Amino acid sequence: MTVDHKEFLDILRTVRVLPGIKKVFIRSGIRYDYILADKDKTFFEELVGHHVSGQLKVAPEHCSAAVLGYMGKPSVDSYLEFKNMFFAQCKKVKKEQYLVPYFISSHPGSTLKDAVELALFFKQEKIRPEQVQDFYPTPGTISTCMFYTGLDPYTLENVYVASSAHEKAMQRALLQYFNPKNRRLVVDALTRAGRTDLIGNGENCLIRPESNYSRGNQSKTNRPKATKPDRRNK
Repeated sequence: MTVDHKEFLDILRTVRVLPGIKKVFIRSGIRYDYILADKDKTFFEELVGHHVSGQLKVAPEHCSAAVLGYMGKPSVDSYLEFKNMFFAQCKKVKKEQYLVPYFISSHPGSTLKDAVELALFFKQEKIRPEQVQDFYPTPGTISTCMFYTGLDPYTLENVYVASSAHEKAMQRALLQYFNPKNRRLVVDALTRAGRTDLIGNGENCLIRPESNYSRGNQSKTNRPKATKPDRRNK
């Protein structure tokens, strides 16, 4: 592939100088791996400087190397590299801007252990998505082929598919492990994945023990009102 943003950049420059045009924003659709592969960073610099409305949506989709392989996506390290480069450039141009990463649960190839890995990645990166997407099959895609056949069409090797409604619900709940409404599903998921070590009061734990949770609910009226967490990734 020849990596070249010149034509795209020419379109953006042309549009943003048209009479009556104040701003031209790109809200999604950026392939950050393609940007990283471009040795000329002019497009990236102008993207951050002129074309982000405050939030830029990107789609790392998962963090598990195995799942990303089935998705045909780059390693999560590419996302982390782009994230650091993005915020460094925002600081350089003195703009407060954010990344909104998109992730998906229950994609073919994703086991409960992969979903737990993604939840731990969220905790490490301080990501708390307000909305998450569970995989659903759409016609004409390799992912849908794997979902229905349980096979990788390129190798004909078996691919794990979370097909039951309960497992799909558990994988989805792990992406929002911090939501009290998901507690029962998260406990079930961690138990089935053999990761009950993540239920506790430790720094790396995903949820508190039931005794602490119940006691916390009983004294809820005595606790100070919690501030709304920042769900943006900065």
